[in-house]
Amino acid sequence: MRMVLVSAALLATLATIATASPTQHVFSANKHKNTNALSMGGGRAANLSMVNMDQWTATTMDVLPNYQLRIKSPELCDTAVTQYSGYLDTAEDKHFFFWFFEARNAASTENAPLILWLNGGPGCSSFTGLLMELGPCRVSSGGNGTEYNEFGWNDHAHIIFLDQPTNVGFSYGSDVFNSIAAGKDVNALLQLFYKSFPQYSRSELHVFGESYGGHYVLAVAKAIHEFNAELKEARTSSDERQVLPLTSIGIGNGMVDPLTQYKYYSKMACNSTYPPVLEQQVCDQMDKAYPTCKALTSACYRWPSSLTCVPATLYCAAKIENKYLDTGRNPYDVRMDCKHTDGLCYPIMRDINTYLNNPLVQRELGAEVTVFEDCSKKVGYGFVLNGDLMKPFHQELPPLLADGIRVLIYAGDADFVCNWYGNKAWALAMEWQGSAGFNAAEDQRWVVGSEEAGEARSFGNFTFVRVFGAGHMVPYDQPRNSLDLINRWLANKPYL
Repeated sequence: MRMVLVSAALLATLATIATASPTQHVFSANKHKNTNALSMGGGRAANLSMVNMDQWTATTMDVLPNYQLRIKSPELCDTAVTQYSGYLDTAEDKHFFFWFFEARNAASTENAPLILWLNGGPGCSSFTGLLMELGPCRVSSGGNGTEYNEFGWNDHAHIIFLDQPTNVGFSYGSDVFNSIAAGKDVNALLQLFYKSFPQYSRSELHVFGESYGGHYVLAVAKAIHEFNAELKEARTSSDERQVLPLTSIGIGNGMVDPLTQYKYYSKMACNSTYPPVLEQQVCDQMDKAYPTCKALTSACYRWPSSLTCVPATLYCAAKIENKYLDTGRNPYDVRMDCKHTDGLCYPIMRDINTYLNNPLVQRELGAEVTVFEDCSKKVGYGFVLNGDLMKPFHQELPPLLADGIRVLIYAGDADFVCNWYGNKAWALAMEWQGSAGFNAAEDQRWVVGSEEAGEARSFGNFTFVRVFGAGHMVPYDQPRNSLDLINRWLANKPYL
C-alpha cells in the first residue's frame, strides 16, 4: 500500500522530527519488567528473552549464528490451506514478522513457486496486501473477520507476506530507515525457512511488491543475487545454506526511478486517458518546476546521501506532487475523491486495523506487538529524512536482467502517485542489453476471457504491463485480471 505523500503538513512536521536522533531505538530490554505481558509500555513489543517459547518451533543454522526463525501454525483467514506465521529474530535487535500460505491448487506442493510479497509505504504492513488485495482472504466489513478471496494469488503459488522494515506492522526492534538494509535479513529468513520446510526448497522464488516496493524488491533481489554468486564461489560441504532459486521479480505501480517518474505527474493530472483532475495552468506550473526537480534528483543519483536526496524529495513534492494532493482527490486513483481524513482514502484499511488489533487474532498469529498500524508515519518520515525516497533503484535492474532473472513491471492506469506513464517511461529509458529490442517491441492486447484487460510489451526477460481500470493497488481494483496476470507470469506464458 501507498507511497509516502510529502504533503504540506508533512513538510512542516519534518522540521520537528529532524531535531530528534534518527538512531534512537523504539524499545530496549530494560523497559519490559512484566515477563507475562506483551503490553507496549515504553515500546512496541516484548523483549525476546521474555517471550514464552512454548508456542514456537525455532530453527537456527550454525553458519547464521545471529539469526533465529520462530514458527507456529495459526488457523485464520483460509483454514483450508497450510499456513505458518512467526518471527525472524536477529542479534541486532530486529524481529521481522511473516505469514505464509501454501498454494491452493498447485499440481505439486513441492514444485509450486514461492512468492515473497512486500508492501510499500515506506512503513506499510504487507498484511494490507494480504487482507485487501491478493491474499487468500479479505477482511470483512467492520473488521470482525475475513472472507474467502477466490482471486488470491496463492491459487498456484505459495506466498510469504513479510512485514519489513522493523517497526512496521507486527515487526519490531531497532529502527531501520533505508531500503538496502533489509536485503541480508530477508536472505537469512529464506535460508531458515527452507531449512524448516525442505519441501519448498525446490520452489522457484519470485520477489514481488508494489509502490515503495519498487525500492524494496530491487534491494532484496540485489542482495539475493550477490549472495548467490558469493555462495557458488565459496560454499563448503558443511555449509547448510543454499543458492536461493531467484527466478523473477515483479513491481506493481512502483517508485523506481523518481527522476523520470516525476516528469509524468502533470500528464497524469491533466492529459491522461481519464478526465483531467487539475486545470492546465496548474500542470504548466508543475512542468515549469520539473527542471529544478530534475537537477536536484540528478545530484541525489550522483552522490546518494541525505544531504543531496532530502532537498530533492522536499522540492519535488512541494512544487509538483502536492499540486494534486491539494485537490483532496484520491492520489491512488484519479477516478475517486478521497473522503477520509487519514489520507488512505479506503475504508477497508480501517477494517484491517480493527481486525489485526483484535487480541484473539494477535494471539493466534503469535504477534508480539499489541498495537497494529497499517502504515507507520514514523518509519515513513525516517525514510524521507534519510533521503531514501529519491534514490535510483532502477540501476539495480540491468545486472539481474543480464543474469537471466525475469522482470515484470505492471501498473494500474488510474494511479496518480506511481502512474503508468512514468513507469513505462523509465522502462523505455533504462539501458540494458535488451533495451533496443524492448523499445522496438509493440504493445500487445492482453485479454482475459472476453475482456481487454490491458496491454503488454515484452522483450527477452523484461515485460511491462499496463492494467486497464486499476489504481495503485491492482489486485484490489481488478482481482480477476490480476490473478490472470500473476498466473501467466509464473507459468512463463505471454500476455496475449
